[in-house]
Amino acid sequence: MAFESAYPPTCVLCGAAGFGELDLCLGCLADLPDVAPSCERCALPLPAGTPDGIVCGKCQRQPPAYDRCIALFRYQGAVARLVGDFKFRQRLHLGRLFGQLLAEAARWQPDASLPDLLVPVPLHPSRLRQRGYNQSLEVARVAGRALGIDADRSGVERVVATPPQLTLAREERQSNVRNAFRVRRPLMARHVAIIDDVVTTGATVGELARVLRQAGAERVDVWAVARTP
Repeated sequence: MAFESAYPPTCVLCGAAGFGELDLCLGCLADLPDVAPSCERCALPLPAGTPDGIVCGKCQRQPPAYDRCIALFRYQGAVARLVGDFKFRQRLHLGRLFGQLLAEAARWQPDASLPDLLVPVPLHPSRLRQRGYNQSLEVARVAGRALGIDADRSGVERVVATPPQLTLAREERQSNVRNAFRVRRPLMARHVAIIDDVVTTGATVGELARVLRQAGAERVDVWAVARTP
């Protein structure tokens, strides 16, 4: 709270006063690429004019292990730059913005069903030492505080130091993350939401969702800052 009072919300894109408690002004927020229209299940952006409630062909053929994905934006333009700055350039204050926006988006979901636990996609210890922080955990902390939901910090771990998904071809990504995660202790929550920065093919969140279901989760959602077209 002291930080917020000393540094009032300021738009991270243009430097104008932020809107409400957000570090974005209304104009810049409106200019960010919306994910809609998108697949009802995986949030994959669909062609303009596609009606709501459509499930993409891939999800019809091979339904993912998670029940639904919420994504704030398309991963392009200013969104891609902001995520890159947050993830690789230690602009940790962006985690507050992303967490606030995800919390607000979750409140407006049609079924109004909030999870019992937020599970940020874990980093392998070697990657965590290299980066110094887990960007998904930073977002989960903010969203969790806003919604009154605990954010898991150590109950799920990444046990395989996989190469970054961005370095792999689409068909290699599923096998890259197979058996990469482990739930360390009994999972008490029945409805969980996975927190990630960017969903590309869905391989990482899909594998984590599979492991969480094996541990007893009955519903698994995915909350992401951005979704690739």
